[in-house]
Amino acid sequence: MSNSDGFFEKRFKLKEHNTDARTEILAGITTFMTMAYILVVNPIILSDAGMDWGGVFTATAISSIIATLIMAFYANYPFALAPGMGLNAFFTYYVVLQLGKSWQFALTAVFLEGIIFIILSLFKVREAIFDAIPMNLKKAVSVGIGLFIALIGFANAGIVVADEDTMVKLGKLTDGGPLLALIGLLIIGILLAKNVKGALLYGILIATVIGIPMGITEVPTEFFKAPPSLSQVAFQFEWSEIFTWEMLIVVFTFLFVDVFDTVGTLIGVSSKAGMLDEEGKLPRVSRALFADAVGTVAGACLGTSTVTTFVESASGVADGGRTGLTSLSTAGMFLLALFFSPIFGMVPSEATAPALIIVGLFMMSPIKEIDLEDYTEAIPAFLTIVMMPFAYSIAEGIVFGMVSYVLLKFITGKRKDISLVMYILAILFILRTIFL
Repeated sequence: MSNSDGFFEKRFKLKEHNTDARTEILAGITTFMTMAYILVVNPIILSDAGMDWGGVFTATAISSIIATLIMAFYANYPFALAPGMGLNAFFTYYVVLQLGKSWQFALTAVFLEGIIFIILSLFKVREAIFDAIPMNLKKAVSVGIGLFIALIGFANAGIVVADEDTMVKLGKLTDGGPLLALIGLLIIGILLAKNVKGALLYGILIATVIGIPMGITEVPTEFFKAPPSLSQVAFQFEWSEIFTWEMLIVVFTFLFVDVFDTVGTLIGVSSKAGMLDEEGKLPRVSRALFADAVGTVAGACLGTSTVTTFVESASGVADGGRTGLTSLSTAGMFLLALFFSPIFGMVPSEATAPALIIVGLFMMSPIKEIDLEDYTEAIPAFLTIVMMPFAYSIAEGIVFGMVSYVLLKFITGKRKDISLVMYILAILFILRTIFL
């Protein structure tokens, strides 16, 4: 055993988790490839709010590195973190463009949310929420996330597109993008059937190469580029409105979406990976949630929107990632991307889409263990599953599942199945729906 292997084994307990360094590193690269789009998309969205594109790019990469390293070394889980999609859109298109607030106001809200997150983590409030969710709903969350990820993949590839009459419809499959994605899907399917380790990553790379002659993959003219300066976005806070009603609403919304997106992602991915114990709890979950909280505070200071655990972590887990070494590998890729952004930027979304679609399949397996005979269990599980893709939100899927669970159990006399935390959460969700 080499010195590096010895370090990895000692630090991440690879044998205990039935894995090895090669599998973990490849899994981390796979996770990065499926979430690398955030390095481009996040700056685009936040620049619409008036922020400097280059500064946000650097802030996105560095905040992802910080949070993912904490996940690797402190929590020892294969989950990667970065500024979350949806949260960045709320930042720009609601807080700044609709409410008319400055991006500095929005950044301050993110910072305050992160501080509250750290406090909630220290008092184990988020851990209590995680533990309170019934096992059937935890399994349903995994399945719902699978459908949600698959929908993202199909949409990124152009295989399904938006439609005014039917909401979604089949795209034109003979166009280059959908065709490349279907080719990538076939390649990954063949590799999986042949039990090739790293099948998702190899599928992404092969599809990227195939995309060159198809005119989809753009070969960069330069390969090295120094990271842009953070000077225009870092520590740009606005304290004058922190005690206003608007700030309260914005902070609460960031807090709500981040809490339940993160909890949902951790439940879904860890359930699929077999990391939950007999009681449905995730060991060291408080450490995983702490990484998320610190990442959000660091991201706000650097100049980006809320940092959260990425659902695309499921792609690395599907490729065999089981420990923090996977996260360390992902963080390393974000570091390289800071200096070699043109290379990583050449991977088209059509090449990563097949991996997301296949991960959707992998996440479906817990559906076999959901109790479909007891309708007070089956209906909440079903609503959790379908509302994630239909509402395009992990958090909203959890809301539908938990509220329906409490109402059905309460009305049918099965109140012993409802914990105090579930009662509190259901009431808060209903009040949020009524007043917000």
